[in-house]
Amino acid sequence: MSDPLTDADFAALFGFRYALRRFLAFSAEAAAGAGLTPQQHQALLAIRAGEGRELLVGALAERLLLRPHSATELIDRMEKLGLVARSVGQADRRQVTVRLTRKGEQLLNGLSEAHRAELRRLRPLLGELMSKL
Repeated sequence: MSDPLTDADFAALFGFRYALRRFLAFSAEAAAGAGLTPQQHQALLAIRAGEGRELLVGALAERLLLRPHSATELIDRMEKLGLVARSVGQADRRQVTVRLTRKGEQLLNGLSEAHRAELRRLRPLLGELMSKL
């Protein structure tokens, strides 16, 4: 059985959620400034973090918590922007892999530098809040 929640626990939980929401607002604003939606930015990150810097469409859908057809529509829009390219599997043509283009890599690098700086700025606050939980 866990300890009962205290006023300090509620304050720490609120502070943590507030910090997360502020970071997400920062992230959405940074993505918009780069001409992307937050979901497109998250997709670029997921693809870049994939093994071999590419990802199967199904794996991308899973990482973005999307249905496969929604991920396909997202990829269509990103492909039109020149951010990603698709390739069909040689052994199984139903398997489609997505990778970043040079333009997608450059855009993601700039956004990621800004996000890393913001997270480093927030690290002391987040650490303090986590220690209170």
